[in-house]
Amino acid sequence: MQSMAASCSSSSSSSSSRAWAAARRSPSPPSLAFSSSSSFPSSSHGCRWPVAPRGIRGVLRPLPSPLLAPCVARAGAAAAASPPAAGKPEGAAGISRTLQLGAMILVWYLLNIYFNIYNKLVLKAIPFPYTITTFHFASGSFFITLMWLLNLHPKPRLSLKQYAKLLPLALIHMLGNVFTNMSLGKVAVSFTHTVKAMEPFFSVLLSVLFLGQTPSLLVLGSLVPVVGGVVLASMTEVSFNWIGFWSAMASNLTNQSRNVYSKKILADKEDSLDDINLFSIITIMAFLLSAPLMLSVEGIKFSPSYLQSAGVSVKELCVRAALAGTCFYFYQQVSYSLLARVSPVTHSVANSLKRVVVIVSSVLFFRTPISPINALGTGVALAGVFLYSQFKKLKPKTKAA
Repeated sequence: MQSMAASCSSSSSSSSSRAWAAARRSPSPPSLAFSSSSSFPSSSHGCRWPVAPRGIRGVLRPLPSPLLAPCVARAGAAAAASPPAAGKPEGAAGISRTLQLGAMILVWYLLNIYFNIYNKLVLKAIPFPYTITTFHFASGSFFITLMWLLNLHPKPRLSLKQYAKLLPLALIHMLGNVFTNMSLGKVAVSFTHTVKAMEPFFSVLLSVLFLGQTPSLLVLGSLVPVVGGVVLASMTEVSFNWIGFWSAMASNLTNQSRNVYSKKILADKEDSLDDINLFSIITIMAFLLSAPLMLSVEGIKFSPSYLQSAGVSVKELCVRAALAGTCFYFYQQVSYSLLARVSPVTHSVANSLKRVVVIVSSVLFFRTPISPINALGTGVALAGVFLYSQFKKLKPKTKAA
């Protein structure tokens, strides 16, 4: 009996050993096979999967555990963050961006037209450029404060060092608008914008003096019709005035410096400022700078008693000033947004075309007398600006070693 039991036991043990060996030789399912070096193998997302001991088939099986939830969540987040596979319509995205930029340029042009018209009407009634400039910045500060209070855009948090860094930019921004209003108050709108077409000349001058960049011969050649056209238009301008002329030239210098400085700040990642908040901050700072300057130079000229004594309709003037201030803020905000989305050359092209639209619309609205030679000079200057913007796109050819 004992020999039979021993024989059965030996037979059973031999059968189990053969079954175990066969199980070890059989390939494990690829979806369930894990390394046996650790009871918590690592995944590609840094998670460890809890596993059970070997089963009767010699494979490792994952156990259901709450630890799987964060692992699955991380894997899903990584998949969502990865770029989509092929098949995304890249052309549709390009068309959408082009339409968006086109709409912004159209709004920029329309707001600029209405600003120049209403602003000129106000300056005719009260020729005080410092007062008008301060009112413009006050209107912009009102809309900016409203935007932040309604949480339409996140309010920036800046240090004193960052505010000190933006102070020169705000000063340049304020002076540029003062000079523009001084010119608009003295000469026709069309002539002011003809003189302001010389901005490329100041751009090249500043690049040579402060950046050490030598322009190409084509760029220098494009400045000849710009300067010649402005000179020709100035010689035949009916409303020519030296104060208006030099004020427009000074606005060219300050506005071009502002654009270069703004582009540098927007490109600086340490400041973490977007185009909306940058323009908003320098607008408020410009208002704080222009208010004491206005009081010291012109005093309070916007009071109802002064306006009545000057024979000006208070209600009509306030409506025009409010419209001019509103258009002023929004057209400059759109301009800054464009500056952040396109290259300076593209912005310069759009700005030169804007001057054509503004000049033509102001001539038609105010019925400004323009002689054929004056029109020729304006056209030559604007054509030179267009050539400048085209030649700036050309990159110098690298010489072969």
